[in-house]
Amino acid sequence: QVQLVESGGGLVPAGGSLRVSCAQSGPTFNTYNLGWFRRAPGKEREFVANIKWLGDISYSDYADSVKGRFAIFRDVDKNMVHLQMNSLRPEDTAVYYCAGQRSYCSGQRCYDPALYDDWGQGTQVTVSS
Repeated sequence: QVQLVESGGGLVPAGGSLRVSCAQSGPTFNTYNLGWFRRAPGKEREFVANIKWLGDISYSDYADSVKGRFAIFRDVDKNMVHLQMNSLRPEDTAVYYCAGQRSYCSGQRCYDPALYDDWGQGTQVTVSS
């Protein structure tokens, strides 16, 4: 069974940076998609970024709201995926979740949380104004 564990959340002032990480354990897949989602108080869970790989080739994608500020990357040796968040804004405040999809996704299938198979417990990110 795949296990995903997030770490690295915390409190940061607006304009600051933070990195959240997702450690993956259990079975590994030649094809996998790992996404970051977030849920702010009173709001729906929303897609933030994802990185999908097929063998040695990987692709990443971002929500418009974080493009140019966030970067997702993978540490293959440590079986981890990181989300580097820069120029943080108060509206980035949320619980951040990593989630895994055990197949190659395309288009909207990468953004739909209902299509993800594995979920972490979440980590709180708070950006103060």
